[in-house]
Amino acid sequence: MPQAPFRTFRMTRRRALTGSAAGLVVFGLLLWWLLPLGEETPGGTATFSTGTRNGVYVRYGNLLKEALAHDLPRLDVTLDESQGSWDNVTRVATGKADFTIAAADAVAKYQDEGRPGAERLRGCVRLYDDYMQLVVPRDSPVRKVADLRGKKVAVGGARSGVQLIAEKVLAAADLDMHKDIQPVELGISDMADALTSGKIDAFFWSGGLPTTNVKELSKKFPIRLVEMGSLLDRLREQSDPSARYYRAAVMPADAYPRAQQGKTVNTLAVANLLVTTDRTSPELTEAVTRTVIDSRDGIGNQVHAAQLVDLRTAVYTDPLALHEGARRYYRSVKP
Repeated sequence: MPQAPFRTFRMTRRRALTGSAAGLVVFGLLLWWLLPLGEETPGGTATFSTGTRNGVYVRYGNLLKEALAHDLPRLDVTLDESQGSWDNVTRVATGKADFTIAAADAVAKYQDEGRPGAERLRGCVRLYDDYMQLVVPRDSPVRKVADLRGKKVAVGGARSGVQLIAEKVLAAADLDMHKDIQPVELGISDMADALTSGKIDAFFWSGGLPTTNVKELSKKFPIRLVEMGSLLDRLREQSDPSARYYRAAVMPADAYPRAQQGKTVNTLAVANLLVTTDRTSPELTEAVTRTVIDSRDGIGNQVHAAQLVDLRTAVYTDPLALHEGARRYYRSVKP
């Protein structure tokens, strides 16, 4: 009888050890299932060329970097600001950056002109559309693009996609950017101050809706948006093949409520693409493409334009062929 308690203790301890071992086995199997051993995420470094300060490209790039840090902890991402689409395409094509965002018309023009590295460019995702915006003071006599004749107009930076499309829009209105207006090369971060101080009479901008600088300007200075949608047919009649990437679009009344005062604005839009080259590995490209799609809602909470990234249309990266890594991703999620 004296030894009964001791036997009971030994049996209880043995059962406890057995139960713990079983629990560890189950936990290990669960961990193996959730995090497959031997399948490390891509690592190394990657440079992402964004855009002008305070523009949508920069805001999107910063948030995407955060998402990539979570999904690809072994990847060190560097963000480089740029003048915009044309600058971005050039950087990626020539190996100065690994990924970027660029408007389809800028990509097409770069290819059409046979610029360095054009044949190496590849698409990953069709993102969201840029809307062409022509901003003037509310009391301005400018009611259509043709009214800009003789005016001081900011047309974007020297290597920007804004200047690329502004020149074509002006030509569609029978205006030569270098002869019929006074072009001023400014980025979006300087356009607002130039307009409020009277240094310019208007500015062109191409970006996602709403663009923070335009929205903030509308809160402190009375502005108006000029329609451009009526120029689409004339735009497409131009000899430049990249013009086919423009489409008619309607800027919703709530994009800039104070500027639009409940009215929609007919304008032009062009798709933005996530661009890389065939230098980038399929593994990294597949992983980045996955993060871009998976982070849509998270980024979209802060950058409204990102909400428009759609898996159903993301695969259409014309004029660029899909990168093999991006193709792998779309195949993996195909129903």
